[in-house]
Amino acid sequence: MPLPAAVSAPRLKPAPLGYKGVAVALLILTCWVALLAYLLAFYRPNWQTPAPYLLLLVQTHLYTGLFITAHDAMHGVVSPNKRLNNAIGLLTAGLFAFNWFPGMLPKHHAHHRHVATPNDPDFHDGRHSGFLWWFGRFAWNYVTVGQVLLMAAAYNVLKLFFPMANVIAFWMVPAILATVQLFYFGTYLPHRGEHATSNPHKSRSQLRQHLWAFISCYFFGYHYEHHDQPYLPWWRLWQAKEANS
Repeated sequence: MPLPAAVSAPRLKPAPLGYKGVAVALLILTCWVALLAYLLAFYRPNWQTPAPYLLLLVQTHLYTGLFITAHDAMHGVVSPNKRLNNAIGLLTAGLFAFNWFPGMLPKHHAHHRHVATPNDPDFHDGRHSGFLWWFGRFAWNYVTVGQVLLMAAAYNVLKLFFPMANVIAFWMVPAILATVQLFYFGTYLPHRGEHATSNPHKSRSQLRQHLWAFISCYFFGYHYEHHDQPYLPWWRLWQAKEANS
């Protein structure tokens, strides 16, 4: 269970990104492309064994990594070169179920400015704070008709070249699971319930368990630290949690 974070958390100093952010982004992107290509073109799953389900979960984790990379680009912490930073954000957001980076950018910054208020596009409506209602509102605020049409078109093209079961299991289902994963660990758990008036970010952080924090959502369970220090890329959030422990 996530616990309230201290409101006087020590902060890490910003560090020059150099090419490190780009290298991390390219690693995630390369792994996602390589595994997806293998799973669609060459892998013939035996659904009576654990292997395809484990591979589905690995692909889900890489999908989550795509979105976390796009998220970091929204904060300008993938590359100090703005054009390169935004290009990577555009690419990784687009590969994650055709999300449109320029449209998501102002909404995400509105979330940071107006966290857990009626002006927060990521928050519930003030009356229906249960997981399913909240997730429905979250999806309604971000999923577009164009995005759904592009997903449908891509699905129909992909199934012409690859087995339909593989397209569904390793391209479509991981995108859905990653969306739920991102919402649960990056929005619902950190922002649900009441927050102390002294908590300026209306956010919680999960307990300090770095391996689980990475597996569950690329350290975004350390959510107070992200809101308090949005200049940190995802791969430095564990250090912020260490400093706050």
